[in-house]
Amino acid sequence: MNDNENNESGYAAALDTAARLLGTSLEQILEPSPGEPANGADFKRLATLHTFGDAWPRTDVLDTRTRALISVTIAATLGTLEPLRGQLRIALNNGVTPEEIVEAFIHIEAYAGAARAFDSYQIARQVFQESHGPV
Repeated sequence: MNDNENNESGYAAALDTAARLLGTSLEQILEPSPGEPANGADFKRLATLHTFGDAWPRTDVLDTRTRALISVTIAATLGTLEPLRGQLRIALNNGVTPEEIVEAFIHIEAYAGAARAFDSYQIARQVFQESHGPV
């Protein structure tokens, strides 16, 4: 197998991992948008390969469920609200309970501040509603 075939199979595996974790395909997000430079595709491919091809599959020490809760905490603490939405979906799809997510937000509030935690928690409430009916 040459390097191009290895890269293609690695990218396909990363897309499969993303779809399994998210419960939906990434292809729609990866499509080029009007006015996007050609190298935008390179950025999205590299980010997909690294995130879903390298980091998420590393389950020897941290399982997927633990990684998902860590990822929720990081996105909430950084205030990256749209990525947080995806991380919450991954967490719920991989066995993290809404109650555990709320406990993480209690801890986020203690260490990152009430304003950041409360702002991010609004996204969690929306995702809980999507997944489990009205909150």
